[in-house]
Amino acid sequence: MKLHRLAASVAVLTLVLAGCDNKAAVSSDLKTPAEKASYGIGLSMGKNLSQEGMDDLDSQAVALGIEDALGKKEQRLSDDELMEAFSFLQARAQERMSALNDKAAKDGAAYLADNAKRDGVKTTDSGLQYEVVTKAEGAKPKVSDVVSVHYEGTLIDGSVFDSSVERGEPVEFPVGGVIPGWVEGLQLMSVGEKYKFYIPSELAYGAQSPTPQIPANSTLVFEVELLDIAGSAEQALDDAQTDDLDAEQAAETIEE
Repeated sequence: MKLHRLAASVAVLTLVLAGCDNKAAVSSDLKTPAEKASYGIGLSMGKNLSQEGMDDLDSQAVALGIEDALGKKEQRLSDDELMEAFSFLQARAQERMSALNDKAAKDGAAYLADNAKRDGVKTTDSGLQYEVVTKAEGAKPKVSDVVSVHYEGTLIDGSVFDSSVERGEPVEFPVGGVIPGWVEGLQLMSVGEKYKFYIPSELAYGAQSPTPQIPANSTLVFEVELLDIAGSAEQALDDAQTDDLDAEQAAETIEE
């Protein structure tokens, strides 16, 4: 975690609190705009710090630091002491995250090894695993196509991190514009089919964590229904450019 992120969060929180009556106790009802904004910033800051592995900070000590700053009191610790403490927490947070990432990689490998033994599960040369949930006869998309799908993504423990099904609206995207496991898997499907993809981390996001809901090195499970092939990505780009040109010409006509 970058130390300036912590400093920036506290600085913003301090600015918001400075607009409040420092002598008045903050109401737990959070009625005023300043109270609501202050709570929201504190909540966001706490979530960010927790996601960075710094979930054992002392909230009372944080409040004490803010109080001293607002009261223009002499700081209780030297800058060197503060930097030493920050460095210690940063190193410990990195160790924790590294251990979690290693565990995610090992758990994912073990999961895929067991999953490959199940009836109906096939494994491609790349390591992608899939099974057919609903069979259909239809066109298969190419990497250059745009497709419409419904999907639900989970971690190997079953926790859902994204779902167009829950949102009640399918999504469209270029086949070649998604993670490698999807690029390969979608081209195996026919329109109308539903597959389950079991994607090893190297075919997903690898050592990166795209969102807090997806830890680094995660093996991902997707249930995907291919609804339609909406056309080629090249055609979609041409259509968008044509729409822009039409809008520009319309604007010129109106101005004339």
